[in-house]
Amino acid sequence: MRKLYRILGIVLLIGVVAAGGVLAYLRFVLPAVDRAPDMKVELTPERVARGKYLTHHVMGCMDCHSVTDDKTFLHPVKGPLGTGYTVNDPAYPKNAAVPNITPIGVGKWTDGELFRAITSGVRKDGSALFPLMPYEAFGQADPEDIKAVIAYLRTLPPAGQAYEKPDWDFPMNLLINTFPKQAKFTKKPDQSNELGYGRYLVNIAGCTHCHVQRDEKGAPIAGTEFTGGMPFKQATGGVAFSANITPDPETGIGKWTRQHFIEKFANATFEAEKKTAVGENQFNTSMPWAFYSGMTDEDLGAIYSYLMSLRPVAHKIDKFVVDDHPVALK
Repeated sequence: MRKLYRILGIVLLIGVVAAGGVLAYLRFVLPAVDRAPDMKVELTPERVARGKYLTHHVMGCMDCHSVTDDKTFLHPVKGPLGTGYTVNDPAYPKNAAVPNITPIGVGKWTDGELFRAITSGVRKDGSALFPLMPYEAFGQADPEDIKAVIAYLRTLPPAGQAYEKPDWDFPMNLLINTFPKQAKFTKKPDQSNELGYGRYLVNIAGCTHCHVQRDEKGAPIAGTEFTGGMPFKQATGGVAFSANITPDPETGIGKWTRQHFIEKFANATFEAEKKTAVGENQFNTSMPWAFYSGMTDEDLGAIYSYLMSLRPVAHKIDKFVVDDHPVALK
């Protein structure tokens, strides 16, 4: 019997040591990404202009890092750009916030620290950013495009307030360290390579960050990229779902022409200017149409060509649901 107890004790000790090792690894070793590079981004007019185009119209930075009017159609920005805001969602800590990316929030960050945060998801202090921002996609961008974004951010006027780092509960305070990934940069394809260029734009625009199905824990389900179905709870009631953007002719965009695709974005500018109020349980969309509408026709056309090259997937989406009942939209 003593021998049995001794064996059980050894097994228990090994389990405790192993568990302690895993916890120590999660807490002190991760995130396992490179140190922030030593760089100083030169603020050339060309680089700033490219950065403005990317942050406003392609990568979604100004949509996500700005306060929006959630009771107006298309969620227009209200107030200064890039100021961040407190996240009002019970799934997040009470002090969780989208960071301020004006000098108030990142003015003391080096260019290298910003570069690492955007492309690998690690803060100035080495802690992990929650993957609400698609930094894994940005980590596959051309480094020059990331430098252009940084150059533009350095031109923003200081506004808003700084926010504390979220105080995650256990076990998220450890699991969050597993999200950052080492960047795997690519070179931006020439525009003459329309499919390659379109794939590049689709990636840095974060299309699969939203047009995907996710499991109960919020993780994307492999193989559902571009098929849509991700829910977005609306402040005025109801839930909007991301669309199927595969070229399936019945449930996706297979019947869309290139011109129709481009016009869908162009028309968003006019819709946004109307500033239409959204009533209770009326449809609104979380898709930042008004920002993306600023993309050039050439870039939108390249995105369309790439999407049309994908495998068609039949996945019917109820665009808007109220109290679990689909709502017919015009």
